[in-house]
Amino acid sequence: MSIQQQAPSATLKVGVVGIGWAGQQHLKAYSNIPGVEIVAVAGMEQELLAQLTEEYSIPHAFARWEDMIELEDLDAVSVAVPTFLHAPIAIASLERGLHVLSEKPIARNAVEGQQMVDAARKAGRVLDVAFNHRRRGDIQALKEVIDAGTLGRPYYAKASWLRRQGIPMLGSWFTNPELAGGGPLADIGVHVLDYSLHLLGEPKVLAVSASTHSELGPRGLGGNARYTASNSSHKFEVEDFASAFIRLEGGGTLILEAGWATYRDERDLMDFTVYGTDGGADLRSVGASENPVADVHVFTEKDGENADFEVVAEPGRAHQAVVDDFIAAVRGGETVWGSHDGSLALSRALILDACYKSALEQREVVL
Repeated sequence: MSIQQQAPSATLKVGVVGIGWAGQQHLKAYSNIPGVEIVAVAGMEQELLAQLTEEYSIPHAFARWEDMIELEDLDAVSVAVPTFLHAPIAIASLERGLHVLSEKPIARNAVEGQQMVDAARKAGRVLDVAFNHRRRGDIQALKEVIDAGTLGRPYYAKASWLRRQGIPMLGSWFTNPELAGGGPLADIGVHVLDYSLHLLGEPKVLAVSASTHSELGPRGLGGNARYTASNSSHKFEVEDFASAFIRLEGGGTLILEAGWATYRDERDLMDFTVYGTDGGADLRSVGASENPVADVHVFTEKDGENADFEVVAEPGRAHQAVVDDFIAAVRGGETVWGSHDGSLALSRALILDACYKSALEQREVVL
């Protein structure tokens, strides 16, 4: 029975490419969904591959992703590998008739992202990209406040994700532009961009003016004790801090900052501040990597008096929600698949490309 004919109760057979932190999140999430069977996993670390194969009772393990996607009866794959591999694995999988869930960003750039979207449309299959931070409980709670009209019309927002010593694997693929596509703007800034535009109701981006800095990473600073310049396999060739002024349709403004390494408080900060015509709000997560719920405050008035309040939120479901949504889309059938073609993630890539071009050419770039 082909996937087009599957009943909602039919077992979906999935595979995961990549067994690092992200790949392990996908494995865990799939294992929690009734009617989903993890039938394959691919990864290069033999010991870890064997461990995960045993832990999740996976019948097939591969060193090469090319071999995994040839597996008969496979329905869908997760792509959780370095960014330069997103496009080739996703496109090959889609051409095999498989549904694809890729880690963020969609690809190294919008050209590759467009190729992935084109492949999904041609194959008539789902292409989703994992934006797990918009699934945070605090982001969702603030979204409800904004959508309810409590703040009126939002006209200005500022959002950031900043670290002090947070260069991931200093000197690894993360710091090579040919492998990663960029530095913190592409790595964590894409999350900030995604949840910000999501909170603001997906306004059209008209133009960007951005700057990038590479001050600490090239000197071997900004990483942790395990990953230092002395054991680097790649030069540090990306930015370690980026900022962008983003013009939105309707006159709105979004200021974005993303930093792997800056001289600031040692705890990560992830935040979002918005000013509207009838109120404002501030979401602030200190220790963002460890803190599942941010402090969220709303500032407004009633009868001429301050009527500020705090929003109470539960922890979100992160990758579990991402994978749940992906499986729901796959099970939704052909009438649903067309709206899951990766185009939202592509729109993020177009904005990031414009930011990098703006920083390089030191001018505003119109989208």
